[in-house]
Amino acid sequence: MWLLKLMLAVAGLYAVIVAVVYALQSWLIFPAGLAAFGPDLPAGARHVELATEDGERVVLVRLPARQAPAEPRPLLLGFAGNAWNADALALMLHQLFPEHEVAALHYRGYAPSSGSPSAAALFEDARRAHDKLASDAKAGIVAIGLSIGAAVAADLATARPLRGIVMVTPFDSLKELAAHHYPWLPVRLLLRHRMEAAGSLRDLDVPTAVITAENDTIVPAARSAPLREAARDLRSHIAIAAGHNDLYGHPDFAGALRASVAAVMRD
Repeated sequence: MWLLKLMLAVAGLYAVIVAVVYALQSWLIFPAGLAAFGPDLPAGARHVELATEDGERVVLVRLPARQAPAEPRPLLLGFAGNAWNADALALMLHQLFPEHEVAALHYRGYAPSSGSPSAAALFEDARRAHDKLASDAKAGIVAIGLSIGAAVAADLATARPLRGIVMVTPFDSLKELAAHHYPWLPVRLLLRHRMEAAGSLRDLDVPTAVITAENDTIVPAARSAPLREAARDLRSHIAIAAGHNDLYGHPDFAGALRASVAAVMRD
């Protein structure tokens, strides 16, 4: 009898843990509070509000090129990691690519955007941002996605014409990534947010470049390799000896990102 009671107690505790994780999954995937504060932006930066069909607003930050290019250059549209501020991403791209106009999307639910984040909302808002920018992007748009933002970039490529996509520490499937980190939970059944980047790439001919971190424990090689294999037009893969979060401070990162953008721009 005591063994039965113990088993029931363990089962009850497990059920409670599953219920809590299920309820908190949106916060775990989209910790908007961690991205609340961005840097000061240079003169010429603009925040553009885009209205959604359900009455929310998402904010797009735009920075003009710092140097007049000799010929038209693609606009760089950035999609940040889940704990990144879009202004910080826009500023980084602005500094690394002086001859390009850059833009970045504040995800829904990430201040100053309103609403609640979800995979579906991010995909929808990325298309809205593209449509706002497309008329000004005479040389096309290159989407640059970091981590979860790489899945947003891949989905955008299925619905809008892109000059190319650059994916930094991307994963093939959010479902499989979650299962890797929580093997003791039935995440494949409970996950509400679906991001299948590898599936998005399989039917696309869009030029693609990938940057991975060799010491990445958040997106391990087992979850980035299937995505690279799915890319039909993989122009570049650069691996850097860094972790998922310290990659951006590595001395090789800036050059890798520049090389990746150049690779997808080649005709």
